[in-house]
Amino acid sequence: MIGETDYAGDVPERLPRNGVVLIGEDRLKWIVFDCPCRRGHRIMLNADSARRPYWTLKSGGTITISPSIDYVGGNRRCHYFVRDGRIEWVGDSL
Repeated sequence: MIGETDYAGDVPERLPRNGVVLIGEDRLKWIVFDCPCRRGHRIMLNADSARRPYWTLKSGGTITISPSIDYVGGNRRCHYFVRDGRIEWVGDSL
């Protein structure tokens, strides 16, 4: 499920499984979803090419996000690709 809103404050606290929210008024600024590890942390990726780093999104039934997502927090590392709607975990994930 892909939702859209103009403001980050409008993103619900809980998203449906595999839910993604795209944020941006005139153009895409943020890609928001809950990490697929299901341990409760939210991923918020910058999609504005004027700021670094930034991610790109391709959608058309399924989504692809580039480059990989590499979340590090506490003693956890979640490193994966989202390709054609599938999660491809990288071997260095904890």
